[in-house]
Amino acid sequence: MVPLSWYIILSALTFSIGVFGFLARRNLIIVFLSIELMLNSVNISLIAFSHYLQSMRGQMLVFFIITVAAAEAAIGLAILIAFYKNNPTIKVDEINLLKG
Repeated sequence: MVPLSWYIILSALTFSIGVFGFLARRNLIIVFLSIELMLNSVNISLIAFSHYLQSMRGQMLVFFIITVAAAEAAIGLAILIAFYKNNPTIKVDEINLLKG
């Protein structure tokens, strides 16, 4: 049986990789992938705690997080494609068209 601490360490490592990708990279696709990675690391910890505590609440919450992540990916990529048609760049630093 795998101890709970291993799952928490795995979750912390993947979350920190996601934070690093979100802060260090300037490509919008990498930023979206980093957000997805952070959401998946939260899912790992929720499932680990849910299994450890013998409760289904964490596993039910994971389904909602997966739904939100899928919607975020679909809407984010649709906005990215629509923006790329007008301005052929996907770097975060060069996007100033959305400012009011």
